[in-house]
Amino acid sequence: MYAVIQTGGKQYKVTNDQVIFVEKLNAEANDTVTFDVIAVGTDDGIKVGTPVVEGAKVTAEVLKNGKGKKIRVATYKPKKGEKRAMGHRQPYTQVKITSIEI
Repeated sequence: MYAVIQTGGKQYKVTNDQVIFVEKLNAEANDTVTFDVIAVGTDDGIKVGTPVVEGAKVTAEVLKNGKGKKIRVATYKPKKGEKRAMGHRQPYTQVKITSIEI
């Protein structure tokens, strides 16, 4: 069985005991979070919600919060003497899917 959840403007296909990285959530380590389910796939077929599947939820445990690898961004305008370098580290939350309920 699998489920498609939505969080942080992205959709993830998840199964039980899967560890995924999602956009940063307002939760501390060892907290429990629930996600809305967009679709559920079972042996009988797939059930798609409009926009969510009624009565279905995915429960996950927060493992840690952190920052991703640094991305370097450089801008340059020729003949103007303008150069600029910037860096960015995207925050994330690592969660482990504990249960999928229909």
